Amino acid sequence: MKLYKAEVRPVAVYGSECWVLTENIKHKLLVFERKTLRRIFGPTQKASRKWRLKINEELEKAINNENIARYIKYKRLSWLGHVERMTNERVAKTIYKWKPYATRPKGRPRLRWEDDVRNDLRKMGVNNWIQMMQERKKWKEIIEQAKTHKEL
Repeated sequence: MKLYKAEVRPVAVYGSECWVLTENIKHKLLVFERKTLRRIFGPTQKASRKWRLKINEELEKAINNENIARYIKYKRLSWLGHVERMTNERVAKTIYKWKPYATRPKGRPRLRWEDDVRNDLRKMGVNNWIQMMQERKKWKEIIEQAKTHKEL
């Protein structure tokens, strides 16, 4: 597990702080993680001496509900706090605050990164998040909850 958390997961989610996590991407990442964890933990022997693979609930319990999707959401919330605390002269903050002049295309609008992160904060029940970000310790407590939050 140490190798998985230190080597495999960071490579799989490199740059995920700026991803919009669609259901399709989330599903593919969870499938990848479960395949990897089944390989790590191996099969289980039943009382009848037959072997079986671990089910998803057993894998979630083994990793303390810290799956790869929640890890990405944790990293995104951490990045949001970092960008919000930046000075306005920094490039990342300038790009984050920039609003394009063009209108959005017709049809169902694509999910934006900021909308996705705000939705995560809403699911966690976090209100007044802009003021909480300014206090690093409070924000750290909030984003630590995201690792194992049931709604995310």
